Amino acid sequence: MSRTLTPLDQFITRADRLLRGITHTSTAPKAERPSPAHKQPEAPLKAHERKHAAGLMRVNHAGEVCAQALYRGQALTAKLPQVRNDMERAAAEEVDHLVWCQERLDELGSHASYLNPLWYGLSFTLGAGAGLVGDRVSLGFVAATEDQVCQHLESHMKKLPVGDRKSRAVVEQMLDDEARHADMALAAGGMRFPAPVKSLMTMVSKVMTETSYRL
Repeated sequence: MSRTLTPLDQFITRADRLLRGITHTSTAPKAERPSPAHKQPEAPLKAHERKHAAGLMRVNHAGEVCAQALYRGQALTAKLPQVRNDMERAAAEEVDHLVWCQERLDELGSHASYLNPLWYGLSFTLGAGAGLVGDRVSLGFVAATEDQVCQHLESHMKKLPVGDRKSRAVVEQMLDDEARHADMALAAGGMRFPAPVKSLMTMVSKVMTETSYRL
């Protein structure tokens, strides 16, 4: 006899599916769009350039793990069905980014962040909490988060090795998609967060990026 999954059951199931998929090819999530990197040639990189590019792409990958958790958490507690559907659809679109970053890490001979389970748990909790407060706050949190992501991606475009056209192609497409997600969240009724809140979010994201770059 089947039973209704509790919120905790849903969190564990989704987290397990995503995190196992990151490290196991047979269960890895599939992208709907081919990676933009596929059209770019693999340029020879020096050892330090390859290590640096891998660190930046590891940060991007960790950011996508956070995005998955954030959207899933918000979808779980969203009040309106339309908002819940929008969150689920956004999470599905972010899968492309997750897969692209993992593929690029594999090509660079590196690995995803060892702290991804931690980032997933924290982000899911934040997303679910925002959804409990209200859909307007939840959508505003999406917009503010995507703004933070866009800032990171723009900085990565400047930091990536000039010859690493594959990573640049991935980051460029991610930047376009994330900006669109932010605009959609505001258009759907999301509130604009005040500057002090955004500053706090920047401080938190800095901890994630610096640790994921190394670990």
